Amino acid sequence: MDLNFFKQTRILDGGMGQELLARGMEPNGTLWSANALLQDKYHKLLLDTHIDFIKSGAEVIVTTTFTTRKTRLRDNKVVDKFEYLNKKAGEIAQQAKKLYPNVLIAGGLPPQYLTYEADPRSDKEIKDDFYSQAKLLNPYVDFFYFDVLSSIKEFRFGIDSIKEFNKPYLIGAHISEGTNLPSGEKIVEIIDSIKHEKLLGILLSCISPENYELNLNEIKNLGVPFGFKLNAFIKTNPKPNYTGAYKKSKTGNPNEFLGVREDLTPEKMLEFAKKFKNAGATILGGCCETRPSHIKAFASLK
Repeated sequence: MDLNFFKQTRILDGGMGQELLARGMEPNGTLWSANALLQDKYHKLLLDTHIDFIKSGAEVIVTTTFTTRKTRLRDNKVVDKFEYLNKKAGEIAQQAKKLYPNVLIAGGLPPQYLTYEADPRSDKEIKDDFYSQAKLLNPYVDFFYFDVLSSIKEFRFGIDSIKEFNKPYLIGAHISEGTNLPSGEKIVEIIDSIKHEKLLGILLSCISPENYELNLNEIKNLGVPFGFKLNAFIKTNPKPNYTGAYKKSKTGNPNEFLGVREDLTPEKMLEFAKKFKNAGATILGGCCETRPSHIKAFASLK
């Protein structure tokens, strides 16, 4: 894959988990999007959702593997399905690619512990978990995407874990509020403290448009292709933590405790995307609560 791929404007997909729930997938504990892989009856729904994002203009789709990490599967007593679920996510993404050969598949590597929080575990645990998931996804993907990570340590060991696969990677850093990662570190440290040989670019993922704007100058000045996967949640820093709030949820839908913004229509999101593109952003995509209609709006900027 060309390491310069994201130096020109590229469109990513939107929020698969929330879109699947909106289309009728029933919640199942805290499995979220992994439930569409676990239950055969949702496989076509998952494929159709990938395809609808592609039809809306997405040039890259991300495997539906945000909740196929071992920690989340263990919480839901289906860790024995780890290999099956990750491979199935790759297979379904490949089905979409067969229909649309020009689309690239990003192997989604999520935080391996909790969401929106820095991973406090040992270096070995973090690296081993990234490696085991990446190894399963590798045969199906064009590159890896570190999705919504919250600390430099996670990026460092995630990148180390994929070296043997000799594929490039895209960094998706998360900031819940303000200008620091949940670990307290700055975005610039991701670039300055890690040796990058196969970096495609960096984006801020699962972030509000307003908070992205707050961090725009810093990410712009990193000297690498940059962009966003914007969400439409009211907040992304539930207390005590995302997983804890999810377990207390009555519906199994994150928007119950994160809230959904009604103001972020495709037209409004397009205004933000246009502003960020004019500032130099070339990686345009959506995260939770962004639908094919939002991606279609972003694609109009190509």
